[in-house]
Amino acid sequence: MTALARPEQAEVEASVEQLLHVGEDDYTVARMSSDDAGAFVAAGRALGGVQPGERLLLSGEWGEHPRYGGRLQVKGCERVAPSTVRAITLYLGSGLIRGVGPRLAHAIVSHFGEQTLKVIDAEPERLREVVNIGAIRQAQIVEAWAEQKSVAELMVALQGFGVSPLLATKIYQSYGHDALRVLTTDPYQLVGRVRGIAFHTADRIALRSGVPASSGQRIEAAVVDRLEAAAAGGGHCFLALRALVAQVSVLVEQDEEPIRRAIDALHAERRVVVEASMTDASQAVVYGKQEHSREVALAAQLARLFQARSTLRLRPFAEDQRLHEDQRAAVNLVLTSTVSVLTGGPGCGKSHTVAAIAATVRAMGGRVTLAAPTGKAAKRLSELTGLPAMTVHRMLAQQPDLADGMLFQEVPAEADLIVVDEASMLDLQLATRLTAAIPSGSHLLLVGDSDQLPSIGPGRVLADVLSVVEIPRIRLTHVFRQAQDSGIVQAAHRIRGGELPFLPGGGGFWFEELDDPAAVAERVIHLATEAIPRKQGIRPEQVQVLCPMRKGATGTIELGRTLQDRLNPPGDDVDEHWYGSTVFRVGDRVMSIRNNYDKGIFNGEIATVTGINPRDRLTELLTDDAHKVEYAFDELDELTHAYAISVHRSQGSEYPFVVAPIVAESGGIMLRRRLLYTLITRAKTWVVLVGQREALELAVRRLGDRRNTALPHRLTILTNS
Repeated sequence: MTALARPEQAEVEASVEQLLHVGEDDYTVARMSSDDAGAFVAAGRALGGVQPGERLLLSGEWGEHPRYGGRLQVKGCERVAPSTVRAITLYLGSGLIRGVGPRLAHAIVSHFGEQTLKVIDAEPERLREVVNIGAIRQAQIVEAWAEQKSVAELMVALQGFGVSPLLATKIYQSYGHDALRVLTTDPYQLVGRVRGIAFHTADRIALRSGVPASSGQRIEAAVVDRLEAAAAGGGHCFLALRALVAQVSVLVEQDEEPIRRAIDALHAERRVVVEASMTDASQAVVYGKQEHSREVALAAQLARLFQARSTLRLRPFAEDQRLHEDQRAAVNLVLTSTVSVLTGGPGCGKSHTVAAIAATVRAMGGRVTLAAPTGKAAKRLSELTGLPAMTVHRMLAQQPDLADGMLFQEVPAEADLIVVDEASMLDLQLATRLTAAIPSGSHLLLVGDSDQLPSIGPGRVLADVLSVVEIPRIRLTHVFRQAQDSGIVQAAHRIRGGELPFLPGGGGFWFEELDDPAAVAERVIHLATEAIPRKQGIRPEQVQVLCPMRKGATGTIELGRTLQDRLNPPGDDVDEHWYGSTVFRVGDRVMSIRNNYDKGIFNGEIATVTGINPRDRLTELLTDDAHKVEYAFDELDELTHAYAISVHRSQGSEYPFVVAPIVAESGGIMLRRRLLYTLITRAKTWVVLVGQREALELAVRRLGDRRNTALPHRLTILTNS
């Protein structure tokens, strides 16, 4: 049937051949094939969550599209079991059923024909009639088939609640075959356990299922949600009781009294901790259970290390006269203090000082471990000091060194001196694990720039430790001559002091003024993909786009998509896989956004997609450290594209060239002095800012929001006891 012969209103059964576009709002464009309508393109939000190989019953209106030709604007979408031999072959070979690729799918369907799905469902033992299917492969296929059916049932259940079908897979991962029961009887269990499901999603399901709005279960879930949101979104360890009650009251539209009862109940169950504020005993604060236990533990561990007698045997040593006097003071400070902090801005010689400290300790017969929170930060530390360095995670896990595959000969955390660079990136969880692993008597040196952004996770460990007067610290302030001529260093120090950089700039810093966000976005893309690579004779991969915002024309989402399509466009010979609104292609640069100890991959590590394996539903990566790793298709929310990344995620990294949009979209809510300072100091050779002068002025003028943490007070009490 040609496009012109298609009726305006239509109902058609078709298979999904390929996803062409998936939007953040689930608006999906897919290439379809049908025995009746032939090949066509379908589009609409009703297609959200569909995957290649699925058989769909679509209803909608036919129209013409200038790019795709005949297109069905979908109003309704229902998943149906494929019935023809071709449709069944496409379904089985699409990768939906783990372990079955196109070749095996063809063999199975050639043997069983139109009865294939009935055989898999009711007589799975007959699969062994097919060549190359033994007991193990049969069990894998049956398990994957059962999982796919369960996920499909969840999708149907979720349709009535306005929940993205992508979440069905995540719910199944957490609850298995019990998922449907949890979804219909206690959806608040999903909050905090299933990534992507916040309170408002579970609440919509619960209310439509008949849960009373005044339910204690509902209010308790809202309390937990607000605490988790404060930790994840604002880095807070606690909320003031008054503020928490007010937030929950708005969220659930209930009076304060039942909310306070819910908080008391959660406290009694030890799911939250309520205690007097350490700055105002007349006020109460509320912690999430984990944040409270970690903050208390971190204070105790730091106090233990601080009060311990040093095991480092001091010997006479010759001071390096090439060091500046405050660098020499830093060497002496670290040798005599079991806990100390070294801080300073760019160009002040922190890395050179660390190298001098490490060399001195080694010359005295001591053991030194250099570490940083991320792989890039550790690599940079190693390059700057000329000494081996590792991530804090690998130091704690004592995992094989990726360079030679050998285990460490000594436990890194038991060295006489442990130096942690980029310590502003340490969050509460990582700092607690780090300090717990260090034996009493070892020296801990935290190195970082206290003017940079705090960690992504809750807490502000470096700033908190610096605010405790008992902890020895030294700030390097002398800017060395070779750094004085750097426009990046000059701009950074002016911003730190609350002054606007000299505009338009020079010597590595440049500001290009544009007002319209769309024009800013296009200019950033042009600079990153064409202008800078051509002028500097480099590859586009050496230019990093950093964004203050996630959404909007100049946010990481839109800029990242455009950069991906420019630098690694789709093609018939390029394998790809859609995960929600994100498409992963072979050749993509991606970044890990979560620690995965099983894979040995940690937050912030960069890798390249080297393979897409539909049969086994795997994405194959090669990290910048030459480490091969695989992510299952349903684990891809642990990765993000690295074409345009947030300033927060760039911490600990340094790039030859940086381009960044600076606009006050949505009020420029993320524009802060620390963010701008961090952004500029990520560039090694050039940083180009494109955008509005008033947005730049706003960022310089606006100080960062303070995080709720009581670590300084706990640490002060313990160090004085």
